[in-house]
Amino acid sequence: MSAVRVTVRAAGASDNGRVILVPSTFEELLQVAGNLYSSYLVEARRLFNTDGAEIGDVQVLRDNDVVVVTGGDLYRGDHAPAAGDSPRKLFSQVALCSNNTEKYRDEWIALNVGGERFVTTRSTLTKDSDSMLARMFASSGGVEGRSWGSAIDSTGAYLIDRSPVFFHHLLDYLRCGKIFEEKASILQGILEEAHFFGLRKAVEQLEVLLQDCEEVDAADAPLTRRQFISLLVPTPTNSVLRCQGINLAKADLSNLDLHCINFKKANLRGCNLSNANLEDCCLNKANLEHAILDGASLRCVSMIGANCEFASMRGCDCEDPLGKGANFEGANMKNCILEDSHMAGAVLRVACLRNASLKRCDLQGAVLAGTDLEDCDLTGSNLRGANLRGSNLTGTVMEDMQSPLHMSQTVT
Repeated sequence: MSAVRVTVRAAGASDNGRVILVPSTFEELLQVAGNLYSSYLVEARRLFNTDGAEIGDVQVLRDNDVVVVTGGDLYRGDHAPAAGDSPRKLFSQVALCSNNTEKYRDEWIALNVGGERFVTTRSTLTKDSDSMLARMFASSGGVEGRSWGSAIDSTGAYLIDRSPVFFHHLLDYLRCGKIFEEKASILQGILEEAHFFGLRKAVEQLEVLLQDCEEVDAADAPLTRRQFISLLVPTPTNSVLRCQGINLAKADLSNLDLHCINFKKANLRGCNLSNANLEDCCLNKANLEHAILDGASLRCVSMIGANCEFASMRGCDCEDPLGKGANFEGANMKNCILEDSHMAGAVLRVACLRNASLKRCDLQGAVLAGTDLEDCDLTGSNLRGANLRGSNLTGTVMEDMQSPLHMSQTVT
């Protein structure tokens, strides 16, 4: 099928139209027509011939046809005056059509904010009468924007050199009166733009939202040493203090008696627990990444599934006189430092100790079955009676061991 050429023009446009090749689908034709007349139409929605009949299929178009595009309104056609029509009646009809078109074009305004296109109404932009936007676009007849020195782009959109990321929030505010955002960093940016455009009521709303964010952040902030001690002191020594999920990141809890406290799923990342008494504590699934536990008492502690990656645990005491060892089953102890620690009888089953340092560590009778000890340093350690069946010993350093390692300890 040979290419079909038609002339496309917008209803009410003053030009004589533009000749195009008809695309293969009706939707593509609508899109092309809309792009050609984006300064006249918010969106191209309907196509008509010059008689006012609506077109619904590109197959009906022939060479040299004239296609009229509208934003959804009916097109009455290019009718010649009827035999009985007076010149006055004809003039009034033309004037009415022209006035409606101008009114439509005058109400809708296109903006190019930081390279992103926005289309809205004059009534939306002027809703806050004291704002800069209201003063820019209060006038009509194409004077708006230009009186402020605003240039226009190739589509006729007014250029505004501000951030589109924050501007669309202000546009939504002008439409419905609310800011729909909760993230503090975004709210701060919107606040700066609201100040710039002089939207005082938006500024007030944003300041309230930011204050709410600060209160939430304060509620989630880590407890300090002083705050935690104020919780600890009133608690009887024979009671279990429940601190599940507590945030103590980077807190200094060194040298404190913390025995029997439930720290399950607590955030102790970077916390200083050196020389603290953690006997009988529950630290299951707690985050102890980069924590310092040097010299801490870990007798009968339960750290099942805890994250101890990069933690420093030099000289820890995990031995229990009654034979109940500390439980580190399934814990992530990669790159952990356990040098000179007393871990006799400790349960380290299926724990990950890759690249960990256990130099001179006492691991007599420890359960290391299925443990990942790849590239682990066990120099000078005591593994007498330890269970290493199924463990990964790839690259493990075992020099100067205090007792020989028997095959029965490592082979299933």
